[in-house]
Amino acid sequence: MIKKYRYGSPFPTEATVQEYPVTPAPDAYFTQSEKDGAAVFRYPLGKEDAVFGLGEQVRGINKRGWIYENYNADDPNINEARVSLYGAHNFIVVNGRKTFGVFFDSADKVTFDIGYTDPDELAVTAKNVDVYIIEAESILAIVHEFRMLIGQSYIPPKWAFGYGQSRWGYKNEADIRTVFEGFRKNDFPIDMIYMDIDYMLDYKDFTVHPERFPDLSKLAADLKAEGVYLVPIIDAAVKVQEGYSVCEEGLANGYFCTDSEGKPYVVAVWPGESLLPDVLNPEARNWFGSQYKALLDQGIEGFWNDMNEPAIFYSTGRLAEALDYIASIEDRNLDTHAFNKVSYAINSLQNSPEDYAALHHNVDGKRISHAEVHNLYGYNMTRGAAEYFEQYCPDRRYLLFSRASYIGAHRYGGIWTGDNSSWWTHLRHNIAQMPGMDMCGFLYAGADLGGHCYNTTEDLLLRWLAFGVFTPLMRNHATNGSREQEPYLFKEKRAFKNILGMRYALLPYLYSEFVKAALRGEMLFKPLCFEYPDDKRAKTVEDQLFVGNSIMIAPVCEQNAAGRYVYLPARMKMIRMRAGDRYTERVLEKGEYYIEVALNEIIFFVREGTVVPLAKPAPNVASLDETHLTWLKFIDAPTVYELATDDGFTRSGIAEGLVEVTVEP
Repeated sequence: MIKKYRYGSPFPTEATVQEYPVTPAPDAYFTQSEKDGAAVFRYPLGKEDAVFGLGEQVRGINKRGWIYENYNADDPNINEARVSLYGAHNFIVVNGRKTFGVFFDSADKVTFDIGYTDPDELAVTAKNVDVYIIEAESILAIVHEFRMLIGQSYIPPKWAFGYGQSRWGYKNEADIRTVFEGFRKNDFPIDMIYMDIDYMLDYKDFTVHPERFPDLSKLAADLKAEGVYLVPIIDAAVKVQEGYSVCEEGLANGYFCTDSEGKPYVVAVWPGESLLPDVLNPEARNWFGSQYKALLDQGIEGFWNDMNEPAIFYSTGRLAEALDYIASIEDRNLDTHAFNKVSYAINSLQNSPEDYAALHHNVDGKRISHAEVHNLYGYNMTRGAAEYFEQYCPDRRYLLFSRASYIGAHRYGGIWTGDNSSWWTHLRHNIAQMPGMDMCGFLYAGADLGGHCYNTTEDLLLRWLAFGVFTPLMRNHATNGSREQEPYLFKEKRAFKNILGMRYALLPYLYSEFVKAALRGEMLFKPLCFEYPDDKRAKTVEDQLFVGNSIMIAPVCEQNAAGRYVYLPARMKMIRMRAGDRYTERVLEKGEYYIEVALNEIIFFVREGTVVPLAKPAPNVASLDETHLTWLKFIDAPTVYELATDDGFTRSGIAEGLVEVTVEP
């Protein structure tokens, strides 16, 4: 059952696909008060109550004990002190004395104080918000009802489930070909090579540097013939430059965000002075989406959208004010207070609330401050691209994922978790994030494996890839200036080859489970307590997850660890896999075990009564032989498994491609 309540005048986010009447009476779960013009929804938490959800956020799977501000933030310093990340996903499930779900649908900031100020209270603060209360018999049933409310999750082409290699620092065609040759020479599988901002001319969207990439069409075709796809980045901001067609068309048609008087609001990002497409204006959104054609026509079939919170390095007006202030300082002998003022004048320029408030959108002929609809920007940028892809080739599936997002964007593309770091804590963070993103519809998701910032290590990358084997988006990405982390550059090449091979061996299962979860509004990644709600021990486990219906994983995420403790909430079969075609099996009863796990292997557990399809490892998805599968089994009677056998490219054949296969014991 779903009930809808309203406070104020919410901006239509279009996060939901079902209409519900507004219920005038206050909800039984919450008491409501006001603070600074916002509503505060309060709920008393019992001692054993847990709170799950919030999609992409910091800390553990159970969100109790911290305060979270869902306001999309461009800040690579991700740690436990953070309260905002790149996405705003305002859905939670309270589980305890009462179990219910709540979606706070607001384009503005929403603050979730989950036992932080008062350990025994949930307090959610929001302006102009629609509140959906969802009741059902279990957590999974509540999540299902919510997923039906917000619509079907995006399903990318099948090749997007292969392994992708990325780096900010592939500066030219030779670099891309060198990476491809490194994988082929070492017999490593790969399906994608990503291009960061260096492929552009002067960091201009939808352009290609004529000297660095003299023939992008040929490069894309050459790689595609080998089963590898080029995936370029697209940033939100458009460079201000005379003669640049995207800039001139946007200005001529009023497609960029403005100030309060309707004049283009100039900000700066990678290319310097730039303008932000007004993607909340449907006409401007459609126009910006159509710009992807310049790359689609050159054979590109996948994109990652970045800097779309939107990120602002500075605005020209506030930069001028800061420089004038610094120039006015006559005394160069600065004490700590004077120096802090100078530092603040510069450091406060980036992603300034003042700029967000001054930036305006044209929505149905009305100017609306960006600050009031901030969380919708990345969502609508991705939406514009996805809607154009449907016009460009209606039945074709394209790869599309974004850094910034809001619930609703899950219908148009996936997300990655932004600029993480090469830290063991961020591997654990990645594990904890996956169920929350699934709850909010973002099934095609993943992190920068190995870490984006700083320098990875061989063991960290191996352990992270061993977890990444199971994440739908499996991309190794690092920043410019960090240690190169292409797997073939490390000493233990065979270990890396084996780990990557396991991804392709398990791909028939992973793809099948993903498709079923997307079509049916189910979760792919589930905490143990979602499947075993009466098991108190399961509720405390946050570093083990179910992946689909058959598999439970327990990644190793400690430096120098030779293994880990694993809790089995039921009898299961342990699979120790050293390559896609080499594995051992062992049945374990319910309980806790210490299990050794070498760097060159992965372990996972098959639930009793289920099976897992397994293919031979392959150099890419296109080469995968799924006509001769073997089966990992933990059954004592014939069991039916639904296998996804669609062509991997078209939309129309996805549902029909689910075929029932009977597996004998």
